[in-house]
Amino acid sequence: MELLTLEAPTQDPALFSEDSLMAHKITLIPGDGIGPEVAQATCDMVAATGIAIEWDTQLAGVAAVEAAGKALPDATLASIERTGLALKGPTTTPVGTGHVSANVGMRRALQLYASVRPVRSLPGVKTRFEGVDLVIFRENTEGLYAGLEQTITPGVVISMKVVTEAATRRIAKAAFDFAQKNGRRKVTIVHKANILKLGDGLFLKMCQEVAKDYPSIQAEEVIVDALCMRMVSNPNQFDVLLMENLYGDIISDLCAGLVGGLGVVGGANLGSRCAIFEAVHGAAPDIAGKGIANPTALTKSAVMMLEHMGEHVASQKLNKGIDQVLAKGEVRTGDLGGKATTAQFSQAVIEAIQSL
Repeated sequence: MELLTLEAPTQDPALFSEDSLMAHKITLIPGDGIGPEVAQATCDMVAATGIAIEWDTQLAGVAAVEAAGKALPDATLASIERTGLALKGPTTTPVGTGHVSANVGMRRALQLYASVRPVRSLPGVKTRFEGVDLVIFRENTEGLYAGLEQTITPGVVISMKVVTEAATRRIAKAAFDFAQKNGRRKVTIVHKANILKLGDGLFLKMCQEVAKDYPSIQAEEVIVDALCMRMVSNPNQFDVLLMENLYGDIISDLCAGLVGGLGVVGGANLGSRCAIFEAVHGAAPDIAGKGIANPTALTKSAVMMLEHMGEHVASQKLNKGIDQVLAKGEVRTGDLGGKATTAQFSQAVIEAIQSL
C-alpha cells in the first residue's frame, strides 16, 4: 500500500500506559450513524494483526453537537494534536443549515493540507473497469471550501474561491514527491483555467513550476470537465491526479464509483504534524444500528494509517485479509451483493489475517 511519506509524529512516552509501553496512542472518532459500528469492526480487525494500540475515543459531528454543543469539540482537537494520528468514522453535516462541517474544521485547525485517496480495483469486486490504480491528491485548505460567503443583497450571494501560491506549491510538491518515490509515471494537473483565468490560472502555473523539479515524471494538464469524460471512458490512462479542493471532492467520489463505491475506498488527510485517516462515505442513518454496514472503507483507511506509522507488517496483514475475503466472495455485505452482517464480515477478515 502506497502512501505519501511524511515525517511520522513523535509521540510523548507519557501517552503510553505502564502496561503497554510499546502501544501506539491513536485518537478514535467513531462518528455518526453507522460510524460506531464500522469503527468497532475496524478496531477488531486491526487488533487481529497483533499491533498494540491504545484508542483515545473522541466525538465529532452530530454526536458531538448533542454531547458538547458543537460539531468539533476542543477536546477532540487536543487529542489529535497530542497523538498526531486519528482514525475517523463518517460524520454528518446538515445541508444548507445547521452546524459547520467537522471535517472542514479539522482540516483547517490542524493544517491537513493534503487529501489523499488511493482508488484501486479490488479482487472479486466486479465493476465496469479492471485494473484501476490511481491516487488523487486534493488541496484541502482553501478554494471555495475556505467558506468565504456573504449575502450582498437579498437573493444574491457571493462565494469567494481562494487560491494561494504557497498552498498550491505545497500540494503539488506532495503529489510529485509521491509519484517519484512510488514509481508513478505521470501526474495529471486538473484545472478550469480556460474560464477561471486568475484563480485556476495561478493553480496551474504553480503546479507547472513544481513539475520542472521532477523531470522523470510526466506532467499532464487536463480541464476538469474533459477529465470527467476521459475518466468514465478509460480510467486506466491516469496515474496520480492533482487538483484543488472542490474538484478533488467531486472527482474522488466519481473515481470511487469506478471500483465499487465509497464503501470500499479509504482516505487520508495529511499535514506536517498530524494525520487523520477516515471513511469517505456518509453516515447512512437509514441503516444505522442494523449491523449491516460495510466496514471496508474505514478498514482500508486503517491500512493506510498503519503504513504511515511504519507498521508495514500489520498494514500488509490487514490489507491481505480484506482482499482475501472479497476475492472469495462468500462473505459480503449488502452493498456488494451479499447478506453478511458487519460482524460476520469483520470476523471473516480476522480469520483470514490469522491464517496468514
